[in-house]
Amino acid sequence: MRIFSRSDRIIDLLDQGLKALFVPASANPYPETVPQDNPDLAPAERALGGRLMRVNHAGEVAAQALYQGHALCARDDAIHETLRAAGRDELRHLHWTAARIRELKTHRSYLTPVWYLGSFAIGAATALMGDRISLGFVAETERQVVAHLQGHLDRLPTADQKTRIIIEHMAADEARHAVRATEAGGRPLPAPARLAMRLAARVMTHTAFWI
Repeated sequence: MRIFSRSDRIIDLLDQGLKALFVPASANPYPETVPQDNPDLAPAERALGGRLMRVNHAGEVAAQALYQGHALCARDDAIHETLRAAGRDELRHLHWTAARIRELKTHRSYLTPVWYLGSFAIGAATALMGDRISLGFVAETERQVVAHLQGHLDRLPTADQKTRIIIEHMAADEARHAVRATEAGGRPLPAPARLAMRLAARVMTHTAFWI
């Protein structure tokens, strides 16, 4: 395992941040199980899928920032590497959602820089409270994300199987991240903190759905 100095972590943070905000996805970034063709959707179906995927893209931008904030301030090198590995998964999700947004002919959230900066601040502030609290925050975030993605699966039009498979892949990764954060020593968060996280996420998802 490579040991990162503080300057290494800052350079890594800048690299990942630039990739998250500015590097476009490849022509075909999806896993092999995602169909290559695009289903023929009615305008209303395409609009709903696009808005849901815009919300997911905003969530992946926030996830990148959260993981980067946590990793930058992690005290244990093994935990830092665990957070970096999860962040690489989230970067793939970011590219999947960006590509699907283009295919559904809609736009990313116009508030993307806000989601990034706010989430980075939350991640770093939480990490400064200690690695166990930081990992507990990650685990709870991922559990809430899985529930959020399940809600999207329930709302998706039946015809939009491509978006459905992408979201299913994302949900499986998020569930795995929650387990790993817990196994690494994450401390369960108190109920008021979990409620505050749900309320903050609701504000972001409802806003990104339209803007």
